[in-house]
Amino acid sequence: MRHILTLLLFLSSFIINAQVFEDATQIEPLKIGATIPTVEVTSYLGNSKSISKIASEQKTVLVFFRGGWCPYCNKHLAAVGAIQDQISELGYQVIAISPDSPEKLSENIDKNSLKYELYSDASTELMQAMGLAIKAPERYSNMLLDFSDDKNSNVIPVPAVYILDTNGKVLYNYVNPNYKERLEEEELLEALNKFN
Repeated sequence: MRHILTLLLFLSSFIINAQVFEDATQIEPLKIGATIPTVEVTSYLGNSKSISKIASEQKTVLVFFRGGWCPYCNKHLAAVGAIQDQISELGYQVIAISPDSPEKLSENIDKNSLKYELYSDASTELMQAMGLAIKAPERYSNMLLDFSDDKNSNVIPVPAVYILDTNGKVLYNYVNPNYKERLEEEELLEALNKFN
């Protein structure tokens, strides 16, 4: 009975978090100490895999970005790429998630010369479960449809960076409702060093 109650509490917290917020100031991001949900994402090569399985393979820097159409996101992805060797030396992999289709992710990898993995959450299930999903401005609708291969017209994530252990436990998070403000590379490296 106790296990059933625990399971029900876990599932209810997942359901509460699985929503799309009206704006970025209302989000309820996954907190430090929580475990990431078991949600499938699709690689830029078209292979589906659970985000918790990906995180179990190596300590992870998990980056959520709005899409390849966002200049702030592209700048941030490139900045993370510039310190990727240092991140790897500390024992972490870098994974970035957006609602873009695998094809658009592949274009983004080429455009920004990225050497880390990008995954599609075109269904927005992961960003909703992480408490990061917001309604996009209506003017983005056609662009989002194009970038998601007609799977999403109105949801984007608030940009975020999580540090995860191999159990999928959140050790650190940086979430800022202002999409123009991103985690600085030095601050990310400082946080990673703290957990080594």
